Amino acid sequence: MAPPRCLCAICTCGRHRCPHKPTRIYDNGQQPCLTTEYVEKYPKYSNISPARSLKPKQEYQVHRGKMEGITTFKSDYLPYDTMRRPFRVQEEYKPKTGERELGTTYQKDYNAHKIQPVTLVRPLERKHTMGGKLDTIPTYQDDYRSWEVQRREPSKVDHIYHPPTEKFGNSTTFQDDFAPRELNPRQSYKPPCVAKLSDVPFDSTTSHRTSYIAHQLAPKFVKSKEEYRPNNQPFEDLTTHRNDFKGLAGPLAKSFKPENAKVISNAHFNGVTEFQDRFQPWLVSLPEVRKTKEYIPPLGSMDFNSTSHLDYVKHEISPAVPIRPISNARITNAPFQGNTTMKEDFKAWDICQQEIVKKQQEIPKPTEKFYDLTTFKSHYIPHQIIPAQSFKPVHVILPNPAHFQDETMYRTEYTPKKQEICPANYPSPPGYVYINTDSHGHKFFRQLTPEFSELNSNQIPKEVAVVS
Repeated sequence: MAPPRCLCAICTCGRHRCPHKPTRIYDNGQQPCLTTEYVEKYPKYSNISPARSLKPKQEYQVHRGKMEGITTFKSDYLPYDTMRRPFRVQEEYKPKTGERELGTTYQKDYNAHKIQPVTLVRPLERKHTMGGKLDTIPTYQDDYRSWEVQRREPSKVDHIYHPPTEKFGNSTTFQDDFAPRELNPRQSYKPPCVAKLSDVPFDSTTSHRTSYIAHQLAPKFVKSKEEYRPNNQPFEDLTTHRNDFKGLAGPLAKSFKPENAKVISNAHFNGVTEFQDRFQPWLVSLPEVRKTKEYIPPLGSMDFNSTSHLDYVKHEISPAVPIRPISNARITNAPFQGNTTMKEDFKAWDICQQEIVKKQQEIPKPTEKFYDLTTFKSHYIPHQIIPAQSFKPVHVILPNPAHFQDETMYRTEYTPKKQEICPANYPSPPGYVYINTDSHGHKFFRQLTPEFSELNSNQIPKEVAVVS
């Protein structure tokens, strides 16, 4: 009998999955599933002991005596006599003789190969050819019959423009109503902006002219340009690292990494972890509980007098004398002179508001009733409309005795294909019997028939209906 299969394995289209449930802590009480996502994805190796840890153990170290004040730097440091770095003499540059070789490794080692054209992977085009003769007459050319239509004469009335012979002498409304008037500019009361000339001659003496003393300047010091003198010694291109570094010969560093020895064993894996093996529980005593003392109020009344209240002596202090000097202001009874230069020179003018220049209405308002007869209504003459004759042919469908060819390429060349239905699309897959559902939500079924495709072989349609 075949082993049970999950709904995820039965699916053939790849769109059906089992409804996964939460983790094991919400199990319904059935047999627990020891497989996890880590166990399913990662393979299981043989029984190999974990690598030995090189980390030192955290043990309590007992006090070993008095601590010395000598540090590692004090014990290992040795003072050296510093010497001044010697001056390096630069060697003279000598250009190399001969021609420069411009060849590269690529030109030397590369060998050209003959390349053949790439063969096309695309299949050849298949042309569908018919044995019969092609009828190239379209439906429009076969059914449409042209009519002999005469050209319609225009019904437009000829209107020839004749310019007027007399001169146009009608005046406009603006010319009749507008009367030109002279503009009277408003008188300006602004005082003239004219500078007042003084009779006193201008005194051009300044403190700079009276107090300035001209001193004789000393000649400017001109520094002579120093002549460039090239150095006779060659340039020293050695660095401090090249000059002072000397490699120390010694053995190579030894690796403390343990060897990765592959252990092959068929023994069953022991479920003890490194944490369970090395962790030892400590005996911890329970914490001591301290009892709180009962509060006993003191006897007698409370004294609210403080030390400051009992020992404080009040002193009589005179008020502080202000440091600000006494103001020597002169108080006079004379009236205040509020005349300024602005008040003396500027005199206000009596200005009257200018009246609005309003235009008098020359055309009187009508008193009679308004007649709503317009020029268009009075001069319009209605004419009888003659509709234009339509020369459009009548839309008549002419019958065609030929038979309609309803054969299409889809009908002649269509081949029905086998339709496969996914077994997981049904609530219970046909050919399978439901067994159980585990705690992770996987549904397991057992197969009864060898193939499910034989059951659906009769469901394929033999013909396809086409609407013409």
